[in-house]
Amino acid sequence: MASMLRQPIALLSFLAVLALTACDDGNANRLNSGDIAPAFTASSLGGAPVRFPDDLRGRPVVIRFWADWCRYCENEMQAIERVWQRHRERGLAVIAVNAGQSRQEVDAFIGRIGVTYPALLDEKAAISRQYGVVALPTTYFVGADGRIRGKVLGE
Repeated sequence: MASMLRQPIALLSFLAVLALTACDDGNANRLNSGDIAPAFTASSLGGAPVRFPDDLRGRPVVIRFWADWCRYCENEMQAIERVWQRHRERGLAVIAVNAGQSRQEVDAFIGRIGVTYPALLDEKAAISRQYGVVALPTTYFVGADGRIRGKVLGE
């Protein structure tokens, strides 16, 4: 009986590793403190393009990856809003990059939770992949010099 159980467990383990490998485009979890934060351009909810780091050069930036189905994202995004309100006059920038949802879904969620920092659209999750995001929420802290200073996976 034990040998019969080992085969399905081994198969499931192999399939899990295969699935994780297929999702890795070479960048997953490889951005570390001290690395230059990858550049990207994304549309804001208002339709204006946001070019990172060009539009925020010389400012510390919090980059928040999220989705409306993420159970921890709402409370944390509201907590980030409070921090941003206290520190934005000193130059802190926050951008919330939605991972893979439509403009309508993003707009409804942002309107419901009441955050006012920029929400960016990443409908095909290209920026999320570029940053190696494998779990939501994921938050990057980028220094004024454009280098990653920290990363938090999950809550």
